[in-house]
Amino acid sequence: MTAGLRPADQARPGGPLLLGVRHHGPGSARAVLAALDSVQPRAVLIEGPPEGDALLPLAADEQMRPPVALLAHAVDDPGRAAFWPLAEFSPEWVAIRWALAHEVPVRFVDLPAAHSLAMTEQTEQAESRPDDAQVIDPIGVLARTAGYEDPERWWEDVVEHRATGAVPADPRAPFEALAEAMTELREAYGDGGHPQDAVREAHMRIQLRTARKEFGDDIAVVCGAWHVPALAARTTLAADRALLKGIPKVRTELTWVPWTHRRLARHSGYGAGIDSPGWYGHLFGAPDRPIERWMTKVAGLLRDEDRFVSSAHVIEAVRLAGTLAAMRGRPLAGLAEATDAVRAVMCEGSDVPLALVQDRLVVGETLGEVPDSAPAVPLQRDLTRQQRTLRLKPEAQERELDLDLRKETDSARSRLLHRLGLLGVGWGDTAAGPGSTGTFRESWRLRWEPELFVRIAEAGVWGTTVLSAATARAESDAVSATALADVTALAERCLLAGLPDALPVVMKVLADRAALDTDVGHLADALPSLARSLRYGDVRSTDTAALGEVAVGLAERICVGLPPACTGLDADGAAQLHRQVDGVHTAIGLLAGGAVPAQGLRERWAGVLHRLSARDTVAGVIRGRATRLLLDDGRLAEDDAARLMGLALSPGTPPADAAAWVEGFVGGAAGGGMLLVHDERLLGLVDAWLTGVPAEMFTDVLPLLRRTFSAYEPGVRRTLGELVRRGPAPGRGHGGAEAAVPGFGAGLDAERADAVVPVLRLLLGAGADPGAGRGGERAATG
Repeated sequence: MTAGLRPADQARPGGPLLLGVRHHGPGSARAVLAALDSVQPRAVLIEGPPEGDALLPLAADEQMRPPVALLAHAVDDPGRAAFWPLAEFSPEWVAIRWALAHEVPVRFVDLPAAHSLAMTEQTEQAESRPDDAQVIDPIGVLARTAGYEDPERWWEDVVEHRATGAVPADPRAPFEALAEAMTELREAYGDGGHPQDAVREAHMRIQLRTARKEFGDDIAVVCGAWHVPALAARTTLAADRALLKGIPKVRTELTWVPWTHRRLARHSGYGAGIDSPGWYGHLFGAPDRPIERWMTKVAGLLRDEDRFVSSAHVIEAVRLAGTLAAMRGRPLAGLAEATDAVRAVMCEGSDVPLALVQDRLVVGETLGEVPDSAPAVPLQRDLTRQQRTLRLKPEAQERELDLDLRKETDSARSRLLHRLGLLGVGWGDTAAGPGSTGTFRESWRLRWEPELFVRIAEAGVWGTTVLSAATARAESDAVSATALADVTALAERCLLAGLPDALPVVMKVLADRAALDTDVGHLADALPSLARSLRYGDVRSTDTAALGEVAVGLAERICVGLPPACTGLDADGAAQLHRQVDGVHTAIGLLAGGAVPAQGLRERWAGVLHRLSARDTVAGVIRGRATRLLLDDGRLAEDDAARLMGLALSPGTPPADAAAWVEGFVGGAAGGGMLLVHDERLLGLVDAWLTGVPAEMFTDVLPLLRRTFSAYEPGVRRTLGELVRRGPAPGRGHGGAEAAVPGFGAGLDAERADAVVPVLRLLLGAGADPGAGRGGERAATG
């Protein structure tokens, strides 16, 4: 095919005007506008899917604000989709708006989306070429030929910056020069490593022939510059039809969707061809003095971030950018010069604020808009309606959203976000909020991405509204779930999403799976989700009686089966069961403190922990954790805890087992370090055991100890170090009794405690009573 792409073929007087462009290039957009104004064609043809012709009039709608994209997806498989993004500075968008403004017919002429989507898999296989197959970047080749290492810089110098000067005498001259260059490249590189382009170009030639029969040669074609030689080549209609024969086809739907500048960037994965859409948008929109206007934008952004940037900084940055351009031999300061000037002058050499400029301005967070009349699946329309009702506007920039579930609007927002999560539409994720950690408050981190429109189209198979679709999806997931923990997690999500119609199905599956599952580990994994579900149900006024019965039944079975399951474990099994014991303990606390029939459950669980703490056959990390949980709940006296620790750390215990017990007892970030800080008896036991570990065994227990104590806050570790360095203080036993460990008191020192009472009364505004004795003070504060 490429044999016919000779430079002489481009000289076709009176033929269609072939405007080869770079997609999303503001210089190309300005040149296209100038050429159309000069030639005034009778029709405009644009590279794009022909199914989108019916959507072109929407480009003139006042609600349409780029960047936007044509979204095409297969009806039977919405996940198979493709986008054709357009920005305000895209030549195709400029041509569409010009044609609509001048009432000139405008059409898309690329290969239909019905074929391109069907060929996606074949194309991916075809692009798995051997290493000797060369894929070229035309702009990169031209840049290297001109002696430039950076293709973007070359394009700016020869197109973007040159276009800011006077308009050439012949607006078609830039396109003729670019067509000649592309013809030479096609002669040298053929299809450039993209064999599927032959099919696309054959279809474009057929569409061009059809338009010439209707409008004559007074036609303008806006397409990628790479395709211009192929459209100008002399081929026969039969040859082009032969290329299109037998290509697959699927049923498709198209619509307009909002797009973002970030998705126009090359690093987003869409191959849009530009690294700096925000900068290009600025070049296209600035009527004059682009560098001065850019520096003003940068200064405004940095000032908004509380950085000191004055007018003098702006003036000096503009001067420096111009000086750098002159030193580098560039016709105008480009993005590289502007960035270097901003770094040196406004950012004081730091890349930290410069990264903000790169993210917010050079790339940008602009999110386009499409009119309500644009086609959309029913699920998308329902979501749009709810977004407006709840004043939850999609935004391209990540933002935090704090919800108070006691408020009706915030509760509805929470349900919507959780329902979308069930449908796989990841608009946001829950985050740790700065306020209350209770169940009445939720924090979300939201960010709208264009791909979510595809996820919504995929979710449309489940229903026409967000509620019905989420309900159907939850029911389906419950039936297909294979693990009990998955079903309990789904029940929790149904409560969060407010899906009362899905709960009966989920609960039936949950009851059936729970009755058949005898693995204590599975039951322990499932119980925490159920307990949280009951907690959320109370907040959201949901009937969770059936859920409570299942949860209590699971807890009872865990109490029976856990002690035997904790024996004969290896290190990995013990660590996993350690985490599960923590989860079950928290869950039982929630169940026993809730409105479910759980009488005596806490006592039965305490009995299980007592058995675990006293059995030598149980793994050390689990025995230590059981002891700690009992101590924290007040079900184990301090003296008994010290006795169990002394037994676990006795000389007859292997050091590895003793270290595991210590990890279970004081490990993690849940206050273990503070326990040692405030109970010097326990600290003394750990210290005495540690100093008695034989040197040849110390390296074996060191990893466990490091893992245990590294989880503590730096201040806690520092305090523990100071206590150990200080050594035992003079002992003060309770009631004059000698402490279990010499120098470490077990009881309250009443004299030292009374010393703070006068200061406390002063702080509370009660005033000091100098006549009151020590016993009177205790009585007054008691």
